[in-house]
Amino acid sequence: MKLLHIDTSILGENSVSRQLTAAIVARLQAVHGPLEIRYLDLGAEPLAHLSGAHLAAAQGATPESAALALDLQRGGEALETFLAADIIVVGAPMYNFTVSSQLKAWIDRVCVAGKTFRYGDTGPQGLAGGKKVIIASSRGGFYGPQTPAAALEHQESYLRGVFAFLGITAVTFVRAEGVNISPDQRQAAITAATAEAAQLAA
Repeated sequence: MKLLHIDTSILGENSVSRQLTAAIVARLQAVHGPLEIRYLDLGAEPLAHLSGAHLAAAQGATPESAALALDLQRGGEALETFLAADIIVVGAPMYNFTVSSQLKAWIDRVCVAGKTFRYGDTGPQGLAGGKKVIIASSRGGFYGPQTPAAALEHQESYLRGVFAFLGITAVTFVRAEGVNISPDQRQAAITAATAEAAQLAA
């Protein structure tokens, strides 16, 4: 079984989402036994954001620089690794009410017409179904449905929508909220989320 482990936080050792993805992967190894794990640290080694040059190269133009050619190669590898994975574990901190730009850049490389989705007579069809996605979500405040800031939540709802568009409906969130409220709240959130990760069944 192949597992893709993705971290996207820019906070290094201070990252809550990184702590949670590590706990989730450890739990999955305990449940499933040996896994073939591929790790991407997009916080440390981000993919470039899409540009006109990327789109031109995708249409057959020669890459205009060696740096672009290398980035296109990395983007292709990211897509193939995603397609090959059975389980994807994603660290997704909330930055300014949505996902990190590093995670968005990765999403732009795996949302590829003809590879992970297509449009047919009845509309879009996801081509990447059958995978399981577990998202380690960290938030500085509280953004649940009944909170005053609920209208600003464009992180988990976005990720659920993106993966559903690709045909993936088995999406689980392990969430640590309010981590910037106070040191006590931060620790309580991490403890609760880590305990939740330790109970994952698959």
